Amino acid sequence: MKLNKLLIVLMMMLVSIACEDKEEKKTKQEAAYSGHKVTVLEAINGGTYTYLKVSENGSEHWAAITKRETKVGEVLYYSDALEMKNFESKELGRSFEAISFVSKISTEPNSMGGAMNNKGAKKDKPGLSKENISIEVPKGGVTIAELYSNRKSYNEKTVMVSGKITKVNNQIMNRNWAHIQDGTGDSKNFDLTITTNENLKVGDVVTLKGTIAVDKDFGAGYFYEIILESATVISTKEI
Repeated sequence: MKLNKLLIVLMMMLVSIACEDKEEKKTKQEAAYSGHKVTVLEAINGGTYTYLKVSENGSEHWAAITKRETKVGEVLYYSDALEMKNFESKELGRSFEAISFVSKISTEPNSMGGAMNNKGAKKDKPGLSKENISIEVPKGGVTIAELYSNRKSYNEKTVMVSGKITKVNNQIMNRNWAHIQDGTGDSKNFDLTITTNENLKVGDVVTLKGTIAVDKDFGAGYFYEIILESATVISTKEI
């Protein structure tokens, strides 16, 4: 009987120590964190985004994140965001005087604090991995690998490219954003970002025509070595 009581006491001590270690670790992470720590005051789900009214250091503002279940009172952390003035959300049917589009949000502080490169702007491509695909190059078009290899020579040039749509974010800065892959390129340069006013769907194979821009900096950490802007769809194939 005494042995059982001793075991229970030891287990309670271990649980207490584990909790203390977790809290101590979080405290150290927050001390090293240089990003935003916000508390959710209101959450509105749209078709693509969740719109959050948050409190930060005594002030309130709006933020938009990729759609997720979010509770009032939840504490969230983020580093990079792109602020939009007088933004009209078509999916909510309302306008925001100012709203920050958050690229990555977490329930835990990240001690990296949204590290950037020496240009102070470049970001990695979160959540993207190279797919095992092979998309035929359109007649008169170029591959993604070619665009990266000779990007300077394509700056401000109109090009045609085909690829599979792997990610879409609609209505940011009054345009739709997409990522495409065609199977070419190395482990880092396999993805091409697209801006367009057309509606694109993940999984479709599209042929697009647009203007290349290199070293494009939109601010707030949104820097692109190469991007295809104002793209129009030439053809679409569902797979």
